[in-house]
Amino acid sequence: MRPHRSLLAAAAVSGLLLLTACGSSEPGGATRSGGLNPPDLKAPTSLGAPEGQVDLIAWPGYVEDGSNNPEADWVTPFEKRTGCQVNSRTAATSDEMVALMKTGAYDAVSASGDASLRLIASGDAAPVNTSLVPNYADVFAGLKNKEWNSVEDVPYGIPHGRGANLLMYDTEKVKPAPDSWSAVFDRASAHSGKVTAYDSPIYLADAALYLKSTRPELGIENPYALDRKQFDASVALLKEQNKHIGEYWSDYLKEVSAFKSGDSVVGTSWQVIANLTRAEGAKVEAVLPKEGSTGWSDTWMVSAKAKHPTCAYKWLDWIVSPKANAQVAEYFGEAPANAKSCAETADRNHCTVFHASDESYWKQVHFWTTPIEQCLDGRTDTRCVPYAEWVRAWTEIKG
Repeated sequence: MRPHRSLLAAAAVSGLLLLTACGSSEPGGATRSGGLNPPDLKAPTSLGAPEGQVDLIAWPGYVEDGSNNPEADWVTPFEKRTGCQVNSRTAATSDEMVALMKTGAYDAVSASGDASLRLIASGDAAPVNTSLVPNYADVFAGLKNKEWNSVEDVPYGIPHGRGANLLMYDTEKVKPAPDSWSAVFDRASAHSGKVTAYDSPIYLADAALYLKSTRPELGIENPYALDRKQFDASVALLKEQNKHIGEYWSDYLKEVSAFKSGDSVVGTSWQVIANLTRAEGAKVEAVLPKEGSTGWSDTWMVSAKAKHPTCAYKWLDWIVSPKANAQVAEYFGEAPANAKSCAETADRNHCTVFHASDESYWKQVHFWTTPIEQCLDGRTDTRCVPYAEWVRAWTEIKG
């Protein structure tokens, strides 16, 4: 298990692009009400002959050919099997992915939830015909037709994997063992200066999720659908928390180091980070708090301008095939998307540790989704705060 994406949250600035769409009435953007209004693009009904290559944009660790680690190579078998030469470019942020997709020079991208809706709204990502991706049938049902990878039940991509944002704590310094996000919010003063949090505007959703349980009068249903009152309450909570933050993190290595040194004793983390921190001798545990958590689910999307659509579809099918999906899930450190991948992992406990098939677990996870003015919780009588304002608020929160 080896994570490679250290700057997922840096994608937050990409919300600025969404603001432009939300204020536009141009085709292929969003309506003036902020609702998605994607172009009327059609998914292919059949595939032609492989074009000989495929150009991909991916998070580091998602497209490995053995050059970084001889044991991590699921690209070479794909090339031999399909005749499609893989050309990949890694991206550090969702903003970079969106910009690259707009060039039309790439065939597919592994988009996170804070980028996928923008790619759909702008017409840069096309609907996907899942019948042309045979391995899609074995993708966990809990990942299909979600608000970050589909519009009105039309799929715009193939799920890659998923992970939850957990509460990690030093078992010797944080007692009793916490089971609530109150450890980093209302009770953060108990460890003032040694509380850590994820460095991203999307972290506002973590505050909103906590307020959903602790302040029901706010009426929060979806942490990514906040009206002005709900949004202001979440900002206020994070400003109060900021007084006790020792360090915000986006690089997983820094969080591992901070918990090893004792500079951090409680805060947001990922399961793979907890595993690595324990492996380096720190006494930590990570739990899914009783309020639930936020999390991520990445989606392989095909460019509406793909020059190599057949090879792109073959890649989508390959990367969610049981063996390849198991390899990438273990290498990156996440739960695979394909249910059959659990029988293919080198570590037979991988899927248990990452709760791959535990749908009751994932029902408690609210996956990253781009906030737009059209409230994602179904409300039509109010406007929600779009992501561009989350970006500005985050800068203010951090001071």
